[in-house]
Amino acid sequence: MTEKVLKQKQLLKTKRKLRTRGNIYGVAHKPRVSVFKSNKYFYAQAINDEIGVTLASVDGKKLGLGNNKEDAKKIASEFVNALKKANVTEVVFDRNGYLYHGVVAAFADTLRENGIKL
Repeated sequence: MTEKVLKQKQLLKTKRKLRTRGNIYGVAHKPRVSVFKSNKYFYAQAINDEIGVTLASVDGKKLGLGNNKEDAKKIASEFVNALKKANVTEVVFDRNGYLYHGVVAAFADTLRENGIKL
């Protein structure tokens, strides 16, 4: 891809991220769950936007898990344990500009299956 095409793709992703981020806000009793996926790994964190503090996080790289649906389900299970330690049962899901499909959808569905309200 040319440099112009790459810059356009980055610009569109940033616009998608800011558009969804403007409507999503996490508070102490209902934090925002933000996800990030790289080419190799998947990350998630629960954020209280009122004071700017991360309440719980999980790192696929530290767990030795990759960026596929099966690993996203395992990461979500670990994340549920971290949320329960922080006494969180309800969250706002921030897909961070990614399509709600594949790894992101598998992660969110596993959160729901384990009792976290999205």
